[in-house]
Amino acid sequence: MKVRFLRSFDESKERLENAVQEKVETSMDSLLSFFETGEKQKGLGLKKLRNPFWEIRAGIRTRVLFSLENDILTFIVVGNHDEIRRFLRR
Repeated sequence: MKVRFLRSFDESKERLENAVQEKVETSMDSLLSFFETGEKQKGLGLKKLRNPFWEIRAGIRTRVLFSLENDILTFIVVGNHDEIRRFLRR
């Protein structure tokens, strides 16, 4: 599986506090582990939004939006629930 990071992801992640950035990275690692082993870790909060978009949780308020197409995992943006909804409306 190939992993890509969009500029929107990098920019939105950089705006977060260090502790939240670490939670995002932990959630991303858990997601990659899930794809490799098939074992879903508790608290990942994997949720399909609409094709091709999915989200995972990185804490209570933080979500990571990604897409999965043709064996390419693309991390798109990090934000709270409202920020993710706004991004999807564009």
